[in-house]
Amino acid sequence: MMIRAIIEWDEECQAYSATCPELNFVSSFGETKDEAIANLKDAINLMLEPIPDEFL
Repeated sequence: MMIRAIIEWDEECQAYSATCPELNFVSSFGETKDEAIANLKDAINLMLEPIPDEFL
């Protein structure tokens, strides 16, 4: 699956933000582009993970 990520430098926070518009704007950040992308991948995986039955 291909998912678009938007990576931007935030001057105020001095960090990169990574956002995925196709997945309800899931986002993350990191001190480097690679870290922001890795954190975004983790956030996407958590969002797509099934909800355990005990929480339903």
